[in-house]
Amino acid sequence: MTTDDTLWRDDLRATYAREGWMPLRRLGEAVEIGTSMPMTRTRQAHIEAALGAPVIARAMSQREIAPVVVDRFAADVAEDAANSLYARDPELSARHVLSRAQKITIIVAVVIVVILAILWPVPTLVWAIGIASFVFLASTVFKFAVAIRGSRYDLVAHVDAEAIKALDDDDLPMYTVLVPVFREARVVGRLVENLGRIDYPTEKLEVIILVEEDDDETRDAIALSDPPEHFIVVTVPRGAPQTKPRACNVGLEVARGDFLVIYDAEDAPEPDQLKKTVVAFSRAEPSTVVMQASLNYFNARENLLTRMFGLEYSYWFDYMLAGLDVRDLPIPLGGTSNHFRTSALRELGGWDPYNVTEDADLGIRASALGYRVGVVDSTTMEEATSRVRIFIGQRSRWIKGYMQTALVHARRPDRLVPRIGLRRFASFALLIAGTPLTFLGVIPFTALLIVSIVVPWTDFSVFFPPLVLWLCLLNFLIGNGLMVYLNMMGPYKRGTFWLVGWALLNPLYWILHSVASYKALWQLITRPHYWEKTEHGMSDFVLEDGEEGIGQPEVAPASAP
Repeated sequence: MTTDDTLWRDDLRATYAREGWMPLRRLGEAVEIGTSMPMTRTRQAHIEAALGAPVIARAMSQREIAPVVVDRFAADVAEDAANSLYARDPELSARHVLSRAQKITIIVAVVIVVILAILWPVPTLVWAIGIASFVFLASTVFKFAVAIRGSRYDLVAHVDAEAIKALDDDDLPMYTVLVPVFREARVVGRLVENLGRIDYPTEKLEVIILVEEDDDETRDAIALSDPPEHFIVVTVPRGAPQTKPRACNVGLEVARGDFLVIYDAEDAPEPDQLKKTVVAFSRAEPSTVVMQASLNYFNARENLLTRMFGLEYSYWFDYMLAGLDVRDLPIPLGGTSNHFRTSALRELGGWDPYNVTEDADLGIRASALGYRVGVVDSTTMEEATSRVRIFIGQRSRWIKGYMQTALVHARRPDRLVPRIGLRRFASFALLIAGTPLTFLGVIPFTALLIVSIVVPWTDFSVFFPPLVLWLCLLNFLIGNGLMVYLNMMGPYKRGTFWLVGWALLNPLYWILHSVASYKALWQLITRPHYWEKTEHGMSDFVLEDGEEGIGQPEVAPASAP
């Protein structure tokens, strides 16, 4: 679309799309503008004051305005999407994975360990295994304790059907749905269909599909799918790093919604999820700025790997998040179905495009500022990764992101601890730092177990003091037992009891995580900001007649604290 370049102003860049208008051309003393909203007297006076000239309005759609605004300011939008958080507070950005102090500390620690290993190899090995065993056990017991606490509660933001029926469409706030896609041509048809089912007045809903500049295939596939008028395709300007959070920051630049939610390309949210979230926010404290919906999988029955996925996500979203919430502990967000108060999200600085688990990082940043993350009782169905190769890649990115998040927020414990308190900092350390460390320990501990079985005459007590051997035994029996039990708990709220027995294979599932963790560690050193994309649309699984996927958990009366 051709417009008069002299009418565009840098200081109004954030105003144009968010307010739904843009300058077109001069008509004598007046300026013709395109507007996607009715021109009330108040609105006209506001725009005329901004432009310093009378305006003549021409009706346009937001799907015409938003892409033009991003294209007109492409260089500035790309720069801010990548580096605004870093410019605002470098210590909160993973652009540099290690601070100078962290680099020095790690180098000194490595040198000390190498010297100790040369001079006293056996005692050094004993101490290493002892420390690793303690971290493993502490992290596992912490997760178990939090999940058990969460099992006593229903999801805190339960919204019944009557509350949804009571909503008046005229009173509903504007809602933005962001969908970052990259090389997703095979699933965009399903995407348009799934998001087209959202039960929300379309005049108050915008679905912004964010497509990378060089991804013509996906853009063409979207056009062929013929999306509704409230679907807006925005091209993400070329830039680095090419990550999902950078694309989301571009969407945040032009979002008009009072609330904003992220969905992935293969997501199928429950149709009433937005309305449920509006009710949940209306009941929540002002400090609650994010509502996390549950995630689960339509293809959990496909194979062993998808079954393990289904178990893991059921326990995480139905028990673990509830436990973190009722204990007021930092909640690492999931990568999708996070519903934000848009103003608070902008105050937080948006997403860190250099962090490959930008969701977990954002949850910790919100906690550090005293904000809370709530949980809403709605489920978004996704496609579980059904192939080991893709699973390893996906999990290595997630684990690498946890490593990044732990390193970023551990730079200034003197700043973080006073903000969130020692108890919440300990929770952050055990969950965000403890999870990768636990996975890194799985393969060595498994190897040690195999050696002790294959070479039964080996007397480990010669080398290891009883305390370390007891720790190893506790990890093997109690650590694995607790995680198997947690995964067995997962299906109960959703009634998917056919999954329970598969939890016995959780130790094998953890070995896959351990492989992914070593890949994550290597990439953290060599390619810290590389985004290992998960391929979607790989499953052809269809539920047979009479079968059910993993849906919404059943609601029971809330237990007393």
